[in-house]
Amino acid sequence: MEPRFHLFENEFGAKFAKRFANTGMLLQKSALPAATQELVALRTSQINGCGWCVDVHTKEAAAAGESAARLHLVAAWRETTVFTEAERAALAFAEEGTRLADDHQGVSDETWARVREHYDDDRIAALVALTALINAANRLAVTVHQKGGSYEVGMLAAAFS
Repeated sequence: MEPRFHLFENEFGAKFAKRFANTGMLLQKSALPAATQELVALRTSQINGCGWCVDVHTKEAAAAGESAARLHLVAAWRETTVFTEAERAALAFAEEGTRLADDHQGVSDETWARVREHYDDDRIAALVALTALINAANRLAVTVHQKGGSYEVGMLAAAFS
């Protein structure tokens, strides 16, 4: 199936995408660990069924040194021993922040407390923003049928630099 629309090839879409990417670059420079950012983006993208974003974040994380075992296990993170408690808190936060329709309260008080144990205000702000941004990216890519499989490491950074 071909993409329905090439957002980056449309004048307005390209302007929007550049500003969207700039927000992503701001997050990359935040105090939230890069590995945590990729794990959160990957897990959120898995939940939302975004093949493009799963492709991007799997490949970028691997290129940054993330282990194959951790990448393969992120979908079942609760049933593993390979993630730190801080990463587990971030993954729980991302899942709850993604599955808003499944629970009227969004992120639970329990998960919020776990996040608070591991992250300061700057890292929490980045985690909140990252969860919102990757959910938006998933919706953009899924809506236009942007398929995964062809992404090459650094492609997005090069497109918006």
